[in-house]
Amino acid sequence: MKKVLVTGAFGQLGLSIQDIHLQFPNLKFYFFSSKQLDITQKQNVNDVFSQVKFNYCINCAAYTNVEQAEKTPKIAYEVNSKGVENLAIACRNNNVTLIHISTDYVFDGSKTDAYTVEDVPNPINEYGKSKLLGENYIQQTLNQYFIIRTSWLYSKVYGKNFYKTILEKAKIGGTLHVTDKQIGCPTNTLNLAFFIINNLIENNTNFGILHFTDEKAMTWYQFADNIITENKLQDGVVLLKAENYLTFAKRPINSILK
Repeated sequence: MKKVLVTGAFGQLGLSIQDIHLQFPNLKFYFFSSKQLDITQKQNVNDVFSQVKFNYCINCAAYTNVEQAEKTPKIAYEVNSKGVENLAIACRNNNVTLIHISTDYVFDGSKTDAYTVEDVPNPINEYGKSKLLGENYIQQTLNQYFIIRTSWLYSKVYGKNFYKTILEKAKIGGTLHVTDKQIGCPTNTLNLAFFIINNLIENNTNFGILHFTDEKAMTWYQFADNIITENKLQDGVVLLKAENYLTFAKRPINSILK
């Protein structure tokens, strides 16, 4: 029986993996919250890896507050870079395959079509830079790894994300202003969870960097419109395009991953 460690297991992706893991009785999962396993603490990481002979580690632990990462980048680098290096070293020392979740934000968004795994990353904000550094640590440390770049990740059930925020505001009603200046591929955490287990653990493909999304490209405005329509809330809300969408952190205009 393959043994699978899941870090950051109580974030939206980790909880989605928890929701489906019983469908895979030939796998034994070990779910650790960020408090139980703080990947920034090397000794904590080593202690957990010494307890069980894991076959896989799915790293869902990440610092994802893009705005705050720009203002106080140290914490982003501690989790997304140094923490990932700690995991990579532990995986190497214990012969564990690392499955790491990365981001579309490793790209600058200047490309006119979809980004492939062959495209050279060029992050334009501290969050993206911290995630790319984590990717680099993995590639320098391990031979057996999967780096999965995904985009606009959301759960309909868990966490704070765009889907749930729009749904909550639409239920209240009134006017919503949403930008149409960025385009990407919204990705449901359940779909990513199934992909990780079915395609990477159950049916092992070639190691390396992968892109995974739900494939349908749209703007944030179009995504909001889809959410409102899906939940039949059109009558109670007016959706408008935000003309003056300002954020502290620079964000890639094109986040489409192929």
